[in-house]
Amino acid sequence: MLQPAELSLEEMGELAEIIPAADPEVKLTYRAIPEFGAAPRRSIIPVCEPTLGGNEMKYVQQAIETNWISSAGRFIRDFEARFAEVCGVKYGIACANGTVAMHLAMATLGLEPGDEVIIPTFTMIATVNAVTYCGAKPVLVDMEPEYWQMDLNQVEDKITPRTKAIVPVHIYGHPTDMDPLMALAEKHGLTVIEDAAEAHGAEYKGRRTGGLGHAAGFSFYGNKIITTGEGGMVTTNDRELARLAWNLRDHAFSHERHFWHKFVGFNYRMTNLQAAVGLAQVEQLDGFVAARRRNALEYNCRLHGVPGIRTPAEAPWAKNVYWMYGILVDEKEYGMNRDALRRVLADHGVETRTFFIPMHAQPIYWKQFYGERYPVAEDLCKRGFYLPSASSLTIEEIEYVTDVIRRAAR
Repeated sequence: MLQPAELSLEEMGELAEIIPAADPEVKLTYRAIPEFGAAPRRSIIPVCEPTLGGNEMKYVQQAIETNWISSAGRFIRDFEARFAEVCGVKYGIACANGTVAMHLAMATLGLEPGDEVIIPTFTMIATVNAVTYCGAKPVLVDMEPEYWQMDLNQVEDKITPRTKAIVPVHIYGHPTDMDPLMALAEKHGLTVIEDAAEAHGAEYKGRRTGGLGHAAGFSFYGNKIITTGEGGMVTTNDRELARLAWNLRDHAFSHERHFWHKFVGFNYRMTNLQAAVGLAQVEQLDGFVAARRRNALEYNCRLHGVPGIRTPAEAPWAKNVYWMYGILVDEKEYGMNRDALRRVLADHGVETRTFFIPMHAQPIYWKQFYGERYPVAEDLCKRGFYLPSASSLTIEEIEYVTDVIRRAAR
């Protein structure tokens, strides 16, 4: 029987200091929206929620009425084509979720045990799991402190004869500095697969994420900028990679005859019902991105000058889509630590989430990365959390959240 990887804080030693406290219970509160004549309403402000105000119902109804509800139907093709178009690439391969999108992209490379894939330690665990699923070895690098992205200065030092790929993760919707990374990959003959799970519509020097590397993986989970409930997409300009990914996602059925298989394939298909929602969502992408950027601007203005609160930076070459609006808390300057501020916000009906716990501090990967330290990622984990960031968030709600933060400062 499978047993969980157990890891106590005592075993972690100094690294235990970065592990966040348990999520505080968010209390329902009577909160007045400051509009003339508005009555207080009992509610919470969720950290994120989907916006389903377009053609979602119409398209899903069409799928149901035509009986195309499984993994074939026009909405699969239309969603793939439209999403590829907004990413500036030729091919989109829809699949079951963002994790399998990354696995599917990596599987096309034919990775074998002993092969190495370089990833940032500060990411969601799906990134390192996708490498592990392929039997390859994940190799970690730290983050750069300004934009919280993979530290490119460390990447070349980690390249060995066994390195096959590099996976930049566009953390929280801000793109990685891709030109020097692609130059480094070309120099060493490596494949670059973007983890763009959080970066729908983000831009690097005017080019969309999803079309910056050799391939990319996106997530359409319910809290993403566009959603299909569950779902994912591989994007690429490489015809052979796309052809192989399409084949592998559906049990690797052969075109020669049915039930004839030349690869170990996967059941990673997306349903036509999900794709119907996805097509309606991608039609609204520009509006969703504009709303998130507006929210970020409001947060920046209202939190400016609060001692001990650092807001996210945006590189001059980047268009950050702020999948999540993250802040860092300096306990000495602000007067309380990150976990205490989260409890205050929860008491006022505001839901938050801490930053990622780095991969080298995860119980399941502890032995693999034992003794490795990544100070920037550890600091981000220790001090960072993100605020409500949904496209539907109102200016009044942002004012309420930031007022709580300003009043809590000591």
